[in-house]
Amino acid sequence: MDLEKPLCVAFDCDGVLADSISSWKTIHDHFGTDSKDLLQEFMAGKLTDSQFMAADIALWKDKQEKIHRDDLFRAYSGCKLMKGAKELVADLKAAGIHVAIVSAGVDLFVQSIAGLVSADDWIANGFEFDEDGWLLDEGIVRVPSMEKYTSINRLLEILDCPPNRLVSVGDSSMDLSMRIEGSTFIGFNPQRETAKNAFSEAGVTVVESKNLDDLRPYLGL
Repeated sequence: MDLEKPLCVAFDCDGVLADSISSWKTIHDHFGTDSKDLLQEFMAGKLTDSQFMAADIALWKDKQEKIHRDDLFRAYSGCKLMKGAKELVADLKAAGIHVAIVSAGVDLFVQSIAGLVSADDWIANGFEFDEDGWLLDEGIVRVPSMEKYTSINRLLEILDCPPNRLVSVGDSSMDLSMRIEGSTFIGFNPQRETAKNAFSEAGVTVVESKNLDDLRPYLGL
């Protein structure tokens, strides 16, 4: 790999900066619901991001009719940063590298992780609430799961960063959509077989670790 220092590093959140498989699954675990069937339909292209999110919310409301924003914050109370996250982001920023989080996860969670690591930028999907903080039935799609390149392209345009000075880091097969032509993608801590197979087929560098320090040689640090 060309070790020229990147100008921007874009991280996925769940399973990369945060030590949790999915910020959506965390809420499912909280309410005792399961979205495996919905996920299969989504991966098969039978559901859009918006439909998938609305179906998730409907599952939770079947368990608890009224859900407050505070209930969702409580669901995330036990989540932790991945080892080395704060230190890696601090050193990237000290080296003049822009650190962004591009996540198809939940904005309430991603915002808190972005704050904990002091990321420069973040974008994620999320929820709508009424004026009293009660969860509405539709989600907000800002980062299409299979089209993360839309957010990456906007980020590079804002930063005036050429693709060859971008490194993206993700843990899932969907995160490969962060990789635009000329850029570098690193697979980190893949847990699902689908991710391991996708990374292998794509021929990307994979770091099998739960310590973000192990990314340093690939980020010019």
